[in-house]
Amino acid sequence: MMGKSHFVISTGVTLSAMSLLGYEITIPAIAVAAVSSLLPDIDEPNSLLVRTALPESLLRLLQVALIGAGIYLYFAGIAEPPWNIALALLVGSVSFLPGRRLRHLFMLLIALALFAFAEAYDPWNYIAACMLVVASVVPHRGLTHTLYAVAGWGALLYFVSLEMESGDSLWIAGGVSYALHLLADSLTQRGITPLPPLPFKIRMKLMSTGSKKGSAVENVFMLLTLALVVYVFILRPQTM
Repeated sequence: MMGKSHFVISTGVTLSAMSLLGYEITIPAIAVAAVSSLLPDIDEPNSLLVRTALPESLLRLLQVALIGAGIYLYFAGIAEPPWNIALALLVGSVSFLPGRRLRHLFMLLIALALFAFAEAYDPWNYIAACMLVVASVVPHRGLTHTLYAVAGWGALLYFVSLEMESGDSLWIAGGVSYALHLLADSLTQRGITPLPPLPFKIRMKLMSTGSKKGSAVENVFMLLTLALVVYVFILRPQTM
């Protein structure tokens, strides 16, 4: 499914189910459900989550910075000729990488910055940095599309919720929304491999991303999700 569909369906179904089961719908829970609906695709540089966090303007800024770094290395006298030329060309040429590779590079740079300068946020800085490193090197629908990732993300949110006194709503919102993303991807032609290295795949072949049939299926599920949200949060009698 496309990012927009994941966002609407996973977030809407998660929050609706939580409300029906009597869980408190808090602002942090809404935010976590929304992020978790897109988080499995952090390993795809062109996904909605990554493109939103790292827009084209930031990529252009990174390219300019790399070219500037190349010019600086040429004139700074750090290396003797011809090594200064080679070093400048090496750094400057990175700016011409495709957008996907540039986003991976940006993710690695952010991870290095978290490792080096965000000690005040220990251990979450290291957790976020490790996630960025893993996401930048693993293939799409790899580790992030497994039950291990669901369990790890849910456990992480559980311990965060203990510190925030937010009850169960935080980790349930994140875990369910993340799992619904994987369930949606299991409907596609490619499917997912939930328990690697076991070769078992969940692939229902109900739709193909980008095809007319796939778009129609996505639209149907989004309409059903919106109908569920309207019923739960607007039409359903609210108990005091």
